[in-house]
Amino acid sequence: MKQNLKLAVIFCLAFTLSSCTTPLEDYQATSPQLDIQQYFSGKLIAWGMVQDYSSKVTRRFCVELDGQWQDDEGLLKEVFYFDDGEVTYRNWQLTKLKQGKYLGGAEDVVGNARGQQRGFAFQWQYDLLVPIDDDVIKLSLDDWMYQIDEYRVFNRTKMQKFGVTVAELTIFFDKQLPLRTCPRA
Repeated sequence: MKQNLKLAVIFCLAFTLSSCTTPLEDYQATSPQLDIQQYFSGKLIAWGMVQDYSSKVTRRFCVELDGQWQDDEGLLKEVFYFDDGEVTYRNWQLTKLKQGKYLGGAEDVVGNARGQQRGFAFQWQYDLLVPIDDDVIKLSLDDWMYQIDEYRVFNRTKMQKFGVTVAELTIFFDKQLPLRTCPRA
């Protein structure tokens, strides 16, 4: 009985803490202004890692990105090179709306991704189909990007199932020239 009560308290605490977030409006007056359309134009590279619920690093990866925009419509091609040799692809179709808002979709995104920019921050939320072992799991992602300078953006993402954070992503984007490439397995 005590064991069940402890588990219930831990679950409630984890659920409560995982639902806390900073309002995007808190970044309104910050700079530099993150312009998604400008930053994700052309080629850039990123490095990242996935951490499980216990903060253990479970995967590392490198991503080569290429973004092209025609007016307010964009295509962002991503090629992921994982440390275990896996290579995956994602093609984002992006639409810039009014007042710093964006819509997007990709092959493994369920429905529309919705994003909004304020100051140096961008919040991007969507449901993603993630292959795990022999199954595909739908996770809700809460992406936060922060522009450091004209070349670098940091990204922190919470991956949640039933409102509980099951993994986190950390990604570092860089578009400083000369542009590097990801190592090939």
